[in-house]
Amino acid sequence: MSVGSASALDADADSLDHVLRIDGRRPLSAETIAAVAAACDRAEDLAGHAKVIVKVSGRPEGAWAQGLTVALVNKWEQALRRLERLPAATVAVADGACGGAALDALLATDYRVLTRSACLAVPVDDGATWPGMALFRLARHGASTAAIRRAVLFGTPIEAADALALQLVDEVVDSPEAADTVARQRAGAVGGSELAIRRQLLLDAPTTSFEEALGVHLAACDRVLRRSAVGAEA
Repeated sequence: MSVGSASALDADADSLDHVLRIDGRRPLSAETIAAVAAACDRAEDLAGHAKVIVKVSGRPEGAWAQGLTVALVNKWEQALRRLERLPAATVAVADGACGGAALDALLATDYRVLTRSACLAVPVDDGATWPGMALFRLARHGASTAAIRRAVLFGTPIEAADALALQLVDEVVDSPEAADTVARQRAGAVGGSELAIRRQLLLDAPTTSFEEALGVHLAACDRVLRRSAVGAEA
């Protein structure tokens, strides 16, 4: 299903894969936001059985931010936050230069695969880098890292090998075909609902005390034990 030149969503009924394509060369639009929302709708409807593969490429050039509004940017960030919290495994595949909406979407996924020709680039407009939430996500990986600091402040691209060394991505492979194979393997490795719980436990850990975390982790353990008991009785 195509929803515009900036992005598209395709579904594979047999594998329950949903492939979201985002072209970072295009300015942010309502169509791009709608494509992300559609992927989230389908994943949520499948109650933890879906897999979402996000294919990204391209970066904006020139005066690309002209015409944007804060309201549109806010809707985009909310759509990405929803993608980030899906009860589904989300795996990104990036090829070539990746910036703008493409970089935003990649950083909101669980697992990230780059080809060797890929690079991550914070877009520059009117002499300054774009201050969107990609900066926040990059900074969470280490604001003191020189490569990330250069990317955030000056728009210096982060090459694939450096992105892997900085743990911004999970794998670097030789070709888009290899990246697609890896993405489908990783997306199908775990159930979406349980993955979402583990994801939240992981995100909460740095800012939660042991005492506060214990109850939530015990509840998650109890959920697993109850499911195992039901399976044993069946």
